Amino acid sequence: MSLALVHTRYQLTQLVRIPVAILGAAFFPAASLVFFVVPNTRDNPAGATLATASMVVFAVMISNLFGHGTGVAEDRSRPWDPYTRTLPIGPAVQFLSRIFTGIVMMMVSLVPVVIIAALFTPATLSFGAFVLAIGTVLLVSLPFTMMGLAIGYSMSTKAALAIVQLIFLPLAFGGGLMSTPGDEPGFIQTIAPYVPTRGAVELMWAVVGDHQVNPTSVVSLAVWTVLFGSLAVLAYRRDEGRRFH
Repeated sequence: MSLALVHTRYQLTQLVRIPVAILGAAFFPAASLVFFVVPNTRDNPAGATLATASMVVFAVMISNLFGHGTGVAEDRSRPWDPYTRTLPIGPAVQFLSRIFTGIVMMMVSLVPVVIIAALFTPATLSFGAFVLAIGTVLLVSLPFTMMGLAIGYSMSTKAALAIVQLIFLPLAFGGGLMSTPGDEPGFIQTIAPYVPTRGAVELMWAVVGDHQVNPTSVVSLAVWTVLFGSLAVLAYRRDEGRRFH
């Protein structure tokens, strides 16, 4: 654990030196909240709260897909990464440090969303629900963390960037993040329970509001988490075998 924290500090130091990376992760969710939520929920506290929860999941997805997907792919192209892979630390340290770094960056990207919702929407949340929401955020970030790692360890920087850009909007729309519960188009309601973003946002909706979770969505989220976790491990081992054996 101590080695993982050392590697986490190094990775965070790298990111702090590039502020645009932090700003980019926070921009899309904050902008979506400003343009789509703030003008349409002025007299609807419950709707504003659910919509803010949707934007939180949007921020979680973007932060982890770009942070791990493009971030890991870019790190693999630098001389420092091959050196660290020769150290006797094992893959657990590599994975844990990436996950810890992603959690910190994810929480930073959520700050503008929470501030905008608190100042410019009627969204309300008790302290207990807020604490529970933080724990839920950590839970629902797992599939997107694993997805990002799988992309980052299996593709070049340009390919990873292209894939992340291609999938993050379909995941958002397919999971119903851009609409309130029950107001999605018919085809979205059909496919949403099988998209990882839906299970994530339903758990968030249940925490912050009166929403009944669809069991299919939660089971699907768990399946996607295991699948992406397995793909991330396989991608790491394949990359290690190709480059260092």
